[in-house]
Formats: sequence, C-alpha cells, structure tokens
Amino acid sequence: MGPLAMGYDTAVIGGTMALDSFKRDFGLNSGSQHWRDTLQGNIVSTFQAGTFFGALFTFAIGEKFGRKKAIILAVAIFLIGGTLMTCSNGHLPLIYAGRAIAGFGIGSVSLLVPVYIAETSPPSIRGRLVGIFEVLSQAGGMCGFWIKYVVNRTISVDTKVQWIIPLALQLLPGVLLLCGIFWCPETPRWYAKQERWEEAIATLSWIRKLPASHEYVRGELEEIRRQVSSRNLPSENRNTKRYYLSRIFQKGTRNRIGIGLLLMAFQNLTGVNIITYYSPRIFETLGIQGTDTKLFATGFYGVAKTLGMIIFSVWLVEKVGRRRSLIWGAFIGSIPMWYLGGYVLKSDPTEAAIRGDVARSGWGYLAMVCVYLYGLIYCATWQGITWVYCSEIFPLDIRMLCVAITTADQWFWSFIISRTTPYMITSLGYGTYMFFASLMVCMGIWAWCFVPETKGKGLEEMEDIFGVRKFQDSEQGNGRGSHVEEEEEVNGHDHDHDVGGKPASEHIENPDVLEKVDRS
Repeated sequence: MGPLAMGYDTAVIGGTMALDSFKRDFGLNSGSQHWRDTLQGNIVSTFQAGTFFGALFTFAIGEKFGRKKAIILAVAIFLIGGTLMTCSNGHLPLIYAGRAIAGFGIGSVSLLVPVYIAETSPPSIRGRLVGIFEVLSQAGGMCGFWIKYVVNRTISVDTKVQWIIPLALQLLPGVLLLCGIFWCPETPRWYAKQERWEEAIATLSWIRKLPASHEYVRGELEEIRRQVSSRNLPSENRNTKRYYLSRIFQKGTRNRIGIGLLLMAFQNLTGVNIITYYSPRIFETLGIQGTDTKLFATGFYGVAKTLGMIIFSVWLVEKVGRRRSLIWGAFIGSIPMWYLGGYVLKSDPTEAAIRGDVARSGWGYLAMVCVYLYGLIYCATWQGITWVYCSEIFPLDIRMLCVAITTADQWFWSFIISRTTPYMITSLGYGTYMFFASLMVCMGIWAWCFVPETKGKGLEEMEDIFGVRKFQDSEQGNGRGSHVEEEEEVNGHDHDHDVGGKPASEHIENPDVLEKVDRS
C-alpha cells in the first residue's frame, strides 16, 4: 500500500490540474501564461519540497524507534496532508500546505519501505522485492491517470466534486497501509543494532517460518551479528553523530554515496517527470486537444510505465544486471526523446492546433508512441535500478543514513525539474526534449565508466567492489591497537566482538534463548 500511495500521489496532481473544474476553482484559467506556469509549478513542487525533508529527517526516527513505528508516523502525516488537499475548497494556501505535508509523509515512506524490504527479505530475492515496490508505485500512478479520465467523463464540470474525488482517493491506500503495518514485525536487523538479540531471533524465525534452531536461521543471524559487530568499537560509540560523520567520509563509503547521489540526480534528469507531472501539457504540445483526449492519452502512459516496471522486476533486475541496464536504458531511452524534439521542431503541433488544424499525420501518432516507449524503457531501467542499487550497496551500520541522503537527493532533483518544467515547455519547446535526450547520452557514458556491477554479489563482495579496507591497528602497545583507521568488511570474519556485554555467539548459541523463541 505504501508504494501505491506514493505513486498515486505523485501522478494525481498533473491530471487534476487539467480538469476544468480545478482550473476554475483555483484560478488556473486566467492570467498570463507565465502566471499560470508559476502557479502550476508551485502546486507541483511544494510536494517535492515536502518529500525532500521527509526523506532526510525521518532517518533519525527510523534509527531510534524502529522502521515500523517510523512508517506508522509517516503514514499519519501523509493522511493529514491528503485531508487538507481534499478539503481545500478552492483555497490555494490549503493546497500548498496539504501538498507539502503529504509530501513529507511520502518522502518518509519512500525511505522507510525499501529499507524495511531490504532488511526483512531473503538475499536471493531482495532485488526482485524492491522491484515489486516500484511496480506498485507505477501501478498507483497508472490508477491516478485513469481515475482522472473517468471523473472527467462521468462527473459534471460544474461541480467541485470532479476534482475532490481524485484527491480524496489518495487517502485509501494510506489508510490500508496504516492498518496493515500493525500486523508487520519490526526488522530483525534493527533489533540486532539495538542489541535486542532475543527479539531479533524471534522475528527472524517468524519471518522465515523456521524454528530458531534451524541451520538457515542461525546462519543468517550469524551474518547479521558480523555486520553489526564489524566495527571495532563499543556499542555506545557506534550511534553517535561523530561516528556517522566519520563513516560516510571513509574510503569505500564516500564513493558509494557519490554514486548513489548521482544515480538519483540522473534518474530525474532523464526528463521522466516532465511527462509524469505535466502529461496533459506534454500531449498538448504534440497537438492533442480536449481535456478528455489528453487524459485518455495520459492513461496509456501510466500503462506503459507499469509494464516497464514489470519487465524490470521479472527479468532485467536479476538477469541482465544493474550496470548494463543503466547503460542501454540511457542510450536507447534517448532515441524517443530525440524524435519528440525533432517532431515538435518540424511540425509545431501547438501552433497548428491554434490555427484549427487538428488533423494528425502518421508522424504525429509516432510521436505519441514515442512517449509511451520512453516511459516503458525508463521504468524498465533507470526507475527501478536506482532504488535497488541504493538499497543494497551501503553497509548495515549506516544504511539508513545513506539511503536517507540518496532518497532526499532524488526528491530534491524532482523538485527542481517539476519547478522549472512549465517554463521550459513554454520557452524552449522542442529544445526541452533535446536537452534531456543529450543528458541521457551523457548518463550512459557515465554509467559505463563509473558504475560497478552488483548483480549476484554478496555483502562481503560488495565491500571489495567499492574498495573497503579491513581494520588496521594504528597503535601496537600490549599486542592490540587502540585506534581504528579504516573500515572492516561488513561481512568480515572477526567472531570475537562483544554484543551486549558478552560474545554475540553466546546469545545465538544459548539453548535457553533458542528454546524460549521456539516455544513462542
């Protein structure tokens, strides 16, 4: 339900602004084109501003109180924002406030849910499950596109109910997620980080549907223990601001954060959001007139994106790999963008429509197909891979912080694109498409040169890929160093670190603990 809410809320506003009733009640059918562009940009971008801060600030809550409680708080905030939008009654300040608050909740969900999935799923299907998260996100967006088309066809434009229904329906997946999360356990890895080993064992046993004494559960728990204990520091020193700051700038971590930041930025610079947020406006530049027709065309764009995510989850993510999909997705995905720019340059369909020439040639229909083809290629490659990549490359002790940084970066660039797109469409015209097509070519070259492949790699291998050094003692004295300079591999083989005042192996091997968990 979380990704459905995220996808629906991301896509709903573009088509809602195209409804005549919304334009009338919020003043989008008057004033100069520049003023209307500013108003549209404000309505859309306040959501992205909220998501940025939601993704950034929820990190501390998820680390201190757990992933589950943080998700509950995030959904509650989203429902408050969605309610404000639904009850705005033509008041722009309420729309702005509702968009910002709902965005804060969605930004939090976009951080917490992928981390929750990564920390509870078996390694063999982790990438596929994160891919399913994105499939549901795109399915939510597709529902948003088609619901707007249906209400435009069936509800009178003379009533405000026409735009209230699409905004109210965003509350439904939020309510379902809020109810469903109470049935979900906290992640065993969060319990382990808090040194609550009995609860970690019990949760892992329940998730895997195996007794706590089973070899698979004990092996996975031992791996978690090694990850948690991989720093040669007392537990009270592993969750401080100084510790986090030093960790993100260490060799082997800073390059991962850099790649994650660039991936999230480039994901938005593919130009996908100019269609997602302003799809009716985009189809208008291709000569499609009439609200019904524009919303109908937008609905098929949602179908194409959802189909692309299904292809990604079922086939590409585990078969082709991350790096190759990014490279080919950038180069092949730029082709539809080049065509759209060339078509708008040569035919100028907007001016033709103003002159009353509404007939479309085969080249015009091909331009529409290119929009759908672009959405499919993008979602099959860059949309899903960036989230999977950023959820799997970071070490456990700072995973939530690193994912928070990269997720906030994604929403930051989404804010920039959504805020500037109306002006780009008005001022640049065909140049908008060619600009993003050029960027995609550059992204493909960058991925080829700098993004390592992580498909099928374990966490220990991941550390080797990104150049992490093992612990080295800087002082020798009494046969033991007193200062740690570099990071040990997350899946290292030092089994002597203490957990909770005694060796973690005693927690795992303690027959009383395992017997108690088995009985529960």
